Amino acid sequence: MAWTVTKPVLVPYDFSSHSRLAVEKALELVESPSLIHILHVLPTFIPLAPEGFPVEAIDDRVRLEAAQQSLHEEFADSRFASIPREVLIGDPGMVCVDRAEAIDAELIIVPSHGRSGFSRLLLGSVAERIVRLAKCPVLILKINQ
Repeated sequence: MAWTVTKPVLVPYDFSSHSRLAVEKALELVESPSLIHILHVLPTFIPLAPEGFPVEAIDDRVRLEAAQQSLHEEFADSRFASIPREVLIGDPGMVCVDRAEAIDAELIIVPSHGRSGFSRLLLGSVAERIVRLAKCPVLILKINQ
């Protein structure tokens, strides 16, 4: 059974090769690339986090601009020209679910690193949170490495 998506598809993007594969999968499923919405979520900035910059030298505006520039460079190829890309700040799982609702997404495509056990507990699982909270279908791409 073929499945062609005719409404927006949200693809959370963290600049990993796994996320890139999720964008490629979305391109295979949609009628038009303009239906794909790439979303990068910056975690809330904690001044004590060792990000390598003095706290005074960085703020949310600077972080947003840097991430937006990185997304622009990452998807500079003309085949991605009509794909909306945005950067938001907050809890990645919650922001993705909220954004999917806002754009009336038909589908969320999330790569999974296939972690289990203790490593999943330590690292958290954005994919698991999205699956639990999303009001639309979620396609989990299991990527083993």
